[in-house]
Amino acid sequence: MKERTHVSSLREKIGSEVTIKGWAHAVRKQGSLAFIMVRDISGIVQIVVTKEAPEALELSKDLHLEDVISVTGTVKEAKQVEAGVEILVTSLEVLTHAAPELPIQVVEKSSSEAEQQARMDWRFIDLRKPERALAFKTWTIMENAFVRYCTEQGYINIHSPKLMGSASESGSEVFEVKYFDRKAYLAQSPQFYKQMAMTAGFEKVFEIGPVFRAEPSFTTRHATEFTGYDIEISFIDSHYDVMAEEERFIVAMMTDVKEKLGEEIKKQLGVEVVVPTMPFPKVTMKEAKEILGQMGVESEKPGDLSPEEERKLCEYIEKEHGHQFVFVTEYPITVRPFYHMRLEEDKTLTKSFDLLFKGVEITTGAQREHRYDILVEQAKDKGMDVPSLQYYLDFFKYGAPPHGGLGMGPSRMLMKLLNLESVRDAMFLYRGVKRISP
Repeated sequence: MKERTHVSSLREKIGSEVTIKGWAHAVRKQGSLAFIMVRDISGIVQIVVTKEAPEALELSKDLHLEDVISVTGTVKEAKQVEAGVEILVTSLEVLTHAAPELPIQVVEKSSSEAEQQARMDWRFIDLRKPERALAFKTWTIMENAFVRYCTEQGYINIHSPKLMGSASESGSEVFEVKYFDRKAYLAQSPQFYKQMAMTAGFEKVFEIGPVFRAEPSFTTRHATEFTGYDIEISFIDSHYDVMAEEERFIVAMMTDVKEKLGEEIKKQLGVEVVVPTMPFPKVTMKEAKEILGQMGVESEKPGDLSPEEERKLCEYIEKEHGHQFVFVTEYPITVRPFYHMRLEEDKTLTKSFDLLFKGVEITTGAQREHRYDILVEQAKDKGMDVPSLQYYLDFFKYGAPPHGGLGMGPSRMLMKLLNLESVRDAMFLYRGVKRISP
């Protein structure tokens, strides 16, 4: 088998014979010449077929868009094309033919809802677009940086179960499944098990895993199944310790993305990757509402932010502080789960936060209540079925350290980082109210 060269390495091979393999991205025939754009995961290059390679020229006459081909030829400098090089073909092999009529186009861009639905139906073809693949290259770098940060800081990696005997949040918006002779639920988060790890003495844990939310939402930011990044840390003084930790790993993630893909992101998407400075701006919910009120933005809920409020608050923070991130703290107990610790000076507020990035909430976190008696009372206050939570409550009966953590949605972060139209474009395969295939 001939050694394969990726398109991204061709500049180093000028004057050499190479073999590349990929898809026919574009085909243009001009008499005794054929110009074919070949795409692989690393880039796109033009190949030129002339009468000096008669068999290759004959094959090129029946070439279709998205045929998978293998090309051997000499790399030539070509300043007139974007890649700066082209390949003068000596041999061409069609590995597989694509059907002549594509269900969606790879080259053409589309943005309407109907077209988006077609793209989701034919996601494997949609993902052939270089800008789609770029999202997952970026995700890979983000995730590697997150894992590296946690590992270097002494975190233990856990994988908690996704089938649960009781709901992991308030009891609403869960997927119920038949589990032999009883009911089970798909996990809304690894929250309970992260806290179990704290009471097990692990001190710092992280998890990357699926999250399931039975939310009947059709927005650009919601999905019924997504990947979550979670951390939990012990012996904290307050939720500010958790926020500081998130600042550090986000800077690590953004630094890696900028260094490794910043130029490609700017070239393909026109987006400048900005590595944030620390500390990130922070405002309490009360302060956020005051800022928004002064901007003339109506408040839909007194203790929470609507999508419009999140957008406007981020615009204000970027204008006033030059920062794309902002923490909103001290959410009221009415909009937070029972296990969030409450402020000593005001029991109606929690030691919690959301992190907003470019107008969208990407993280929820808090210091947790680790004192058994108080946790039980807070569960009762929320109307929770305490007996069904007893296995969780038992975690805190035998010595639990002060602790806190967060759950982050990397797909939302990626959507805003790359200015994608929807979270659906930041997910390999989207799951929503009306979509459970392919």
